[in-house]
Amino acid sequence: MSELATLEIDGPIATLTINRPEQRNAMSVEMLEALHVCVDRLEEAAGVIVTVITGTGRAFCAGMDLKQIVIDKSSGGSGEPMLPKRLLASLGRLTVRIRCLPCVVVAKVNGAAIGGGCGLACVADLVITHADAKLGFPEVDLGLCPAVVAPWLVRKIGGGPARAVLLRGGVMSGARAGEIGIADVVCPTRDDLDAATDEVVRRYAAAGPEALAATKSLLNDLDRSRDKDLVLRGAQLSATIVATDAAQANLAARLK
Repeated sequence: MSELATLEIDGPIATLTINRPEQRNAMSVEMLEALHVCVDRLEEAAGVIVTVITGTGRAFCAGMDLKQIVIDKSSGGSGEPMLPKRLLASLGRLTVRIRCLPCVVVAKVNGAAIGGGCGLACVADLVITHADAKLGFPEVDLGLCPAVVAPWLVRKIGGGPARAVLLRGGVMSGARAGEIGIADVVCPTRDDLDAATDEVVRRYAAAGPEALAATKSLLNDLDRSRDKDLVLRGAQLSATIVATDAAQANLAARLK
């Protein structure tokens, strides 16, 4: 299994770690494939009650790897026109798979969670971060469309607030993310994050696993979290906008 993502299982508790710290855990096709492999294991694992998703280093996930969504090779991009579409489709499938895990999923947002990274956090059943973390969806600032993650933000904070967040763009502090409902638990500092996460995880691990799984399954039915087609249509729309000349020029300029 690729070390771009790691999975540790200790009895009822699993930890899924995004492990690309030199790139602030930005999403590449290869990293997403590694995450899919980890989810394969989680789907087959017996006895896991709660899974914590976090990132190695100072970031949770800084969004998509620009080098893989810029197409022009002379600008530092991949030279592969289909790569952005593959990346976004893979992300879309991953979000649905994580949401549909029977175990409770906790996003331990240890640092920046930007764009797709913030969307990945919103897929979790509970989000824990610290007041100074940076979260948000700056896609429109970059000439992009956050369609692949929009369904998860709408389910997390509601349609009206999600509309304001996605159309405004930019990023916000962890404290502000807590105020609007993206984060469920906000620690005063990064140093408090481990203890706060451990407390939440212990509470879940001590609960009835069948009751948790049944409740999560019902909630997924109620908010249509299993609607893979909606997410994949969003991935296609995002890929279409990424491929436009304006978006490509904007992204290429950021690589220079």
